[in-house]
Amino acid sequence: METISTNMLFVILGILIFISAYFSSSETGMMSLNRYKLRHLEKEKHKGARRVSKLLRQPDKLIGIILIGNNLVNIFASIIAGIIAERLYGDAGIFYAGLILTLVILVFAEITPKTLAALYPEKIAYPSSIILTVLLKVLYPLVVAVNWITNGLLMLLGISHEQREQHSLSSEELRTVVNEAGVMLPERDQSMLVGILDLENVTVEDIMVPRSELVGIDINEDWRKIQKQLTQATHTRVLLYRDTIDDVVGYVHMRDALKLLSKNQFTKATLLRAVRELYFIPEGTPLNVQLLKFQHAKERLGLVIDEYGDIQGLVTLEDILEEIVGDFTTTMAPTTSDEVTKQPDNSYLVDGSATVRDVNKEMNWHFPTSGPKTLNGLILEHLEDIPEANLSVRIAGYPVEIIDVTDNMIKTVRVIPEYYDKSHRDN
Repeated sequence: METISTNMLFVILGILIFISAYFSSSETGMMSLNRYKLRHLEKEKHKGARRVSKLLRQPDKLIGIILIGNNLVNIFASIIAGIIAERLYGDAGIFYAGLILTLVILVFAEITPKTLAALYPEKIAYPSSIILTVLLKVLYPLVVAVNWITNGLLMLLGISHEQREQHSLSSEELRTVVNEAGVMLPERDQSMLVGILDLENVTVEDIMVPRSELVGIDINEDWRKIQKQLTQATHTRVLLYRDTIDDVVGYVHMRDALKLLSKNQFTKATLLRAVRELYFIPEGTPLNVQLLKFQHAKERLGLVIDEYGDIQGLVTLEDILEEIVGDFTTTMAPTTSDEVTKQPDNSYLVDGSATVRDVNKEMNWHFPTSGPKTLNGLILEHLEDIPEANLSVRIAGYPVEIIDVTDNMIKTVRVIPEYYDKSHRDN
């Protein structure tokens, strides 16, 4: 070292700090890459992405070569800085050289390059992967030896080097990714993707047409009345039953009825021969499961039954698809907006038969959805009795006034959400 000039030592020190900055930025760049974008680019045969993916498949060796290189240059940099300080200021200069070098390395070889790499990981990782690949081949025996010692220490702690984190996402994590996609995904696409993810959390009872609202035709009625009901039907598939909905026969497609009519063969007997078998769905079935079942069974509608075989409601394939894409079919059933009416005093009149889940989605309210499906059922469960009109209760923080009770059912309630919002602001 005595034969090397002080100026040359400064140059060597600068080069070592630059190399240290390279290793620091490479480490951060490699670890900050979007793994899913990386996989996409790898499938597109991007050379840089393929090199980086190969290195990341051996993270222990990648980290090993980066840390070996980084520590080597930092140690040599401290030696060079000590020699320079001793030449310029004597023994006392070595102490100050350590302080100054620590500050220089932190600013120029750690914080600055790592920040840049975190902001622009692809611009750092792809080019540096060329050098790291070469270094890994050259220093492979040293890297293997260091990793062998490291893995031995980990085994003593009960940790296997094969226990690596898998880059997979749970549905909740994927939902967060979709929600935070921002301008990368249109709002409509985000809503659809979240709708697909939500299918597993929603059951058929949440979207079914309840038993009390099922519309069908009693085949024991007079034939003229049956004809009139068929001509006035608002659905393409009509349920047929004997006397009560519990004795359901099946359903008839209006297309089949029109064919019989066009051939002058439209009689009760031919109508019964055109009846199609019903598909039954156990209550509690998640929508993602039922969607697959509809697909495999080539069915488009089914009746939801409880554990005793009693009919609870009806679900169609369109109902499930609307959970994903929103309303896209013409329906005679009232929409949530029809069931919720805003009043001049900022309260809302809500139909008691409105589905709690739909009302929550439409109004951004927070009524519990784990129990009864309708607002009427929610209030009855809360009171454990059939109330009279003009009774007020508080459910989930919302003041609810019962306006109309008919035939043991709550027909209309008033919800006052501003008191809920105010109480939450005060808390």
